[in-house]
Amino acid sequence: MEIQRERPLRVLAADDSAVMRGILRELFVMRDEGRLGELPAMELCGLAQDGVECLEAVKLLHPDVLVLDLEMPRMNGLEVLDRLRREEPDLPVIMCSSYTEHGARSTLEALACGASDYVMKPCEQRDFTAALVSLSQQLLPRIAALAKEMSRRGEGGDGPAGGEQRAREAYVQPQSLVEVVVIGLSTGGPSALEQLLPKLPSDFPVPVLIVQHMPKVFTAALAERLDKCCALHVEQAYDGAPLRAGTVWLAPGGSHMEVAPRAVLIGEGERNSAVREGRVRLHQQELLNHCRPSVDYLFHSAARMYGAGTLALVMTGMGADGLSGARAVHERGGVVLAQDQATSAVWGMPGRVTEAGIASATLPLSAIARVLQQRVNTGRSTKREPARGVTATMISRREVMHGLL
Repeated sequence: MEIQRERPLRVLAADDSAVMRGILRELFVMRDEGRLGELPAMELCGLAQDGVECLEAVKLLHPDVLVLDLEMPRMNGLEVLDRLRREEPDLPVIMCSSYTEHGARSTLEALACGASDYVMKPCEQRDFTAALVSLSQQLLPRIAALAKEMSRRGEGGDGPAGGEQRAREAYVQPQSLVEVVVIGLSTGGPSALEQLLPKLPSDFPVPVLIVQHMPKVFTAALAERLDKCCALHVEQAYDGAPLRAGTVWLAPGGSHMEVAPRAVLIGEGERNSAVREGRVRLHQQELLNHCRPSVDYLFHSAARMYGAGTLALVMTGMGADGLSGARAVHERGGVVLAQDQATSAVWGMPGRVTEAGIASATLPLSAIARVLQQRVNTGRSTKREPARGVTATMISRREVMHGLL
């Protein structure tokens, strides 16, 4: 009896560069020959040279995933995406972006307009082997993850309405005053942040720190974009940045971000003492979970410093970064929340946290801001005081001078 093979994922690519089209063609030949690890079967069903050809190929070939260049003649990637969101709203689209400020801004605009994810074009396309390795590591796992997510949604599942009900049922009284909110995201994250952060008020009483898997030029552009649409101040983090209520720090690409204490002297003369406040610590230690920045670095540091005062939120993203750190927050009495499957672009990171049983609530994106405000406001008076790194911990000048902080 003949064994039926799984139908290969059909991938359409659009790029005006002949070199890039050649790299993509060879990439899927290698995938078909099984030289690129354990991934679902895939085939390159078509290659388009511009935006007009791309739209025609989508109608003719019915791909499972589209890989779309941003800069193309006749119609650019953003124009193609605008048409596709109206005509083929369920087709996953992965943007191909360059390592430039313009490329970063255009990619963020594409993600806000409905693109599912993005990959970076190889810097040295003339080095054919290096370009193949770069794209194989970036592109193929994303295609597999997005196709799997679309397949799951095709089989049905809970919609956002059901998630809203679970959000109400899941709320429990926190055991400690929340002192910091830490958030981790990957695939689908920029769009999710643009929906979440504008719902938080300017008097949000604790600092917010975010790790979004992105290169540095992208995180800078993302912080600037978010700052324009939020009541909170959003900025790309720098080493030593103070943690203050009303401020959101976004980890820069290429650097891990942690929270650390800093001593601040107050008073005069012999009455000098210190209040321990939080600050940002950046470093370039080795990759963790294949990422830098890594969500786990941030979550573990918050668990160490704030303990039960930590609220960790794991949102849409591929992989398992954040699981270990979320477990540390949970074990120290902090609160862990996760985005639900129905509203995640890819339910990898939040799914792992939920399946591990450490999320006190798994929420649709539309409910997260409301639950965050409920949690952080519990136990606070109507007149809010700026949150300090560790609640009103007074430390003598002698301890500060001896470096105990």
